[in-house]
Amino acid sequence: MSPLEALPRLHLGLPMWANPDWRGGLYPPHGGNEGWLADYARVFSTVEGNTTFYSGAPRAETVAAWARQAPPGFRFCFKLPASLTHERRLAAIEADLDAFLEALSPLHDRLGPMMVQLPRDFGPDELPRLDHLLARWPAGIPCAVEVRHREFFHKGRAEKALNRMLITYGANRVMLDVRPLFATAPATHPGLQHAQAEKPRVPLHVLSTGDCPLVRFIGHLDDDLNERCFTPWTERLILWINQGKTPYLMVHTPDNRGAPELARRLYSRLGEHCSLPSLEAFAGERQATLF
Repeated sequence: MSPLEALPRLHLGLPMWANPDWRGGLYPPHGGNEGWLADYARVFSTVEGNTTFYSGAPRAETVAAWARQAPPGFRFCFKLPASLTHERRLAAIEADLDAFLEALSPLHDRLGPMMVQLPRDFGPDELPRLDHLLARWPAGIPCAVEVRHREFFHKGRAEKALNRMLITYGANRVMLDVRPLFATAPATHPGLQHAQAEKPRVPLHVLSTGDCPLVRFIGHLDDDLNERCFTPWTERLILWINQGKTPYLMVHTPDNRGAPELARRLYSRLGEHCSLPSLEAFAGERQATLF
């Protein structure tokens, strides 16, 4: 059983589970990747499903394997395919969206907030398309919407309309925290440079519009900087938990090599202020104790 199953009011995860850079830490140093999801789920209770953004619906046998390996308390937060959000911009996607969700149906009891990541130029004029999507969104699957257009961060008419819509449908507004990433800009480290070019530099607006507030924390290579930026989140996450909500905290680093360790440190800081179960040791660490 995942240690976080004991606290269903908080889910901690990373942007992926299939990362060979985590061998020797999160995963055993040798062997194949067949058991990676199971090892990952012993420590973390959620994951971003970025592969669906680029590749669309996974094959049936792949979904069946995930269903076998993920424990009941685990939550997959898949992204809608870019073909629906970026190429077709949510227009006339009903049939393909239904097919995508049907492909994931073996995981129906383990689906966390499905992420609708919108293009940077998806602006206020296109909100009716988002409204149409949310109006027919299946009741049993949480939804989280990530906007990147500047008009949705000015606290003006466009942002108020967006937030009202999300609250009306109980959809969660994704909170993308890139403050650590851009704390040293321009960066000289290649990994930081790549991450800064890839991630949008948008203001952080902390607002829970649904029952599953989802925070994407994009860390820096400087651990002290990460922990300083995370400190205000401690009080907010505890507040949401006490309100009966189920926060999702997704932890990134510029190249994600250090994401598991950063997530563990931030979780430890949170545990200093509220009662949390201990995270299980990483598989690589467990193996090391055998020798």
